[in-house]
Amino acid sequence: MTSEPDATTAAVSTADLQLHYGQTTVLKGIDIALGRGKTLALLGPSGCGKTTLLRLVAGLLAPSKGSVSIAGKVVADAATGAFAPPEKRNLGMVFQDYALWPHMTVGGNVAFPLEMRGIGRTERQARTMRALERVGLSAFADRRPSDLSGGQQQRVAIARAIVAEPQLILFDEPLSNLDRELRENMVGELAELIASLGLTAIYVTHDHSEALTLADQVAVMRAGRVEQLASPDALIARPATPEVADFLRLGGIADLERRGESWNFKGSDIALMPAATGAVGTARVLIPVAAIMPGDMQPGRLAATVLRSQFRGDGHLATVSLAGTDHVELQVLSRIKLRPGESVGLAIDSNQVRWFENSLPSPQ
Repeated sequence: MTSEPDATTAAVSTADLQLHYGQTTVLKGIDIALGRGKTLALLGPSGCGKTTLLRLVAGLLAPSKGSVSIAGKVVADAATGAFAPPEKRNLGMVFQDYALWPHMTVGGNVAFPLEMRGIGRTERQARTMRALERVGLSAFADRRPSDLSGGQQQRVAIARAIVAEPQLILFDEPLSNLDRELRENMVGELAELIASLGLTAIYVTHDHSEALTLADQVAVMRAGRVEQLASPDALIARPATPEVADFLRLGGIADLERRGESWNFKGSDIALMPAATGAVGTARVLIPVAAIMPGDMQPGRLAATVLRSQFRGDGHLATVSLAGTDHVELQVLSRIKLRPGESVGLAIDSNQVRWFENSLPSPQ
């Protein structure tokens, strides 16, 4: 799967990128292309290969097959043996543990990459202060990292990553060590900072809200593959697979089968919607949270039992089991807390049901 730019014009691209450890395949043919000034989020659960992909782009690992290009230049190619080390790739990195040196001042931490490149003291100091100004920390140059909050330390790490004005910034779960409230605040700040600086960035995260907030393109990864690469809006509107929809918590996945003139939940007599003339076979669909209205049991509503409930900002998100079906679980949003074991009636707007690409088309 690729985004719009091709390998020759992309800020970073990979072609059939693979990594093997003995008989174990960690990455299985990754093709991405990211335009300049854009942010790509690598999103997925632990062990899906997203950090491994980031390390291949960074030059911390060499590919078993395929290639990596940055700004149109091949920096790794398994076929030819070409491999540029990290310091030759003109990139910056921001880690989840900040990796700040405690014995150095904030200014010293930010200046270190310039010092390693042999840049003179006067220019080094000017560029360091300019980088700190860009992240709002110019007044903290003489302090130690231990004097700063977690969010401020993260901004120091970002200043250090951008001080040499690299063509690409790599973020490896940079907010995972912050508490939830600070992390939510920092996501917005980081998105604004990336946009204002015009950075090209790859951002690794397991948090879908971070990815959807920050990125222009999101690569949802699963078992070493890119399951779907799309804009945040396209992911939400058109998840390519049930696995993508489930990971993004877009709603409940259900298998349907044609029974006479209706689509029924598979293995049950419970009808979801009318079936178009000529529709045959089975289908798999997503029933979004927004498509379901919970309430009391009334004629025409489907019976369900509450399994669990969790509060989120706009209400209580409950997982319910649909009565009369074989373990169909749906997600509903309620203004009041629904307790486990409680019975509810569900009204489902069939117009909002989404049919996966490999399923039969909507009968509408």
